[in-house]
Amino acid sequence: MSVLRSGSPHRPARSLATVAGTLLAIVSLLIGLPGTAGAAATQRAPEPSHPGQDWAGSQIAKHEGTAAGTAPPVSSLAASVEGVDVSSHNGNVAWTTLWNSGVRFAYVKATESTSYTNPSFAQQYNGSYNVGMIRGSYHFATPNTSSGAAQANYFVDHGGGWSRDGKTLPGALDMEYNPYGATCYGLSAAGLVNWMKDWFATYKARTGRDAVIYTSTSWWKQCTGNSAAFGAINPLWVPRYGSSVGELPAGWGFHTIWQYTSTGPTVGDHNRFNGALDRLQALANG
Repeated sequence: MSVLRSGSPHRPARSLATVAGTLLAIVSLLIGLPGTAGAAATQRAPEPSHPGQDWAGSQIAKHEGTAAGTAPPVSSLAASVEGVDVSSHNGNVAWTTLWNSGVRFAYVKATESTSYTNPSFAQQYNGSYNVGMIRGSYHFATPNTSSGAAQANYFVDHGGGWSRDGKTLPGALDMEYNPYGATCYGLSAAGLVNWMKDWFATYKARTGRDAVIYTSTSWWKQCTGNSAAFGAINPLWVPRYGSSVGELPAGWGFHTIWQYTSTGPTVGDHNRFNGALDRLQALANG
């Protein structure tokens, strides 16, 4: 019987080590190849090049069309509150004019991706508050430029915070057609849903609030596969320019805010809160 002596070659062990090393090298090479999963996971699109042209509904109007800028019949909502949304393209807003016309709440664009802040934010966010409106801020999402967590943190750090003062609405996430390329940002339905989950979880961890989501039914069906993942938690702000709110995305049995026109008086985008003023105040207070 042969005996393995000290210092003798241990061929099986060396062979296993050689094989393991070879496999590791192959895997490393594959990860580095263009088009592989490793590369795709870290590849990001450039930062937005014209964020001042992107606002809640800017791409909805382009892809889904607009209707006359008249208010829907009052009978279409048993109780409602008039509101507006604005961004840098509106410049300095005539808040007193809007207040006198019956507008009682506003959403203001704060950020886009992790590189843009609205230069008119202070006049718009503070101006609406100063005339007596309940106001909130929103983030225009670009899911192909950075993670949901990164964009939620950027939003909170640049105007997207919340306080229980009775005058501040929870932040809103604007999910709509990509202004810079592929409609769904080059992501799968599951990829977009996971990106939004990341954004919402981060926002709640930072503020204690569940954010509102702005999206159209058509985009939602096309890009998320009509996911029902958010309807039980996140209030829905839905754009549809016409006399009725129409079909809602999966998961929501009712809408919270309806953007009913992009051509209304003074600022263009006008909204209706689905409820009386005390319910809008309840949303603000959490």
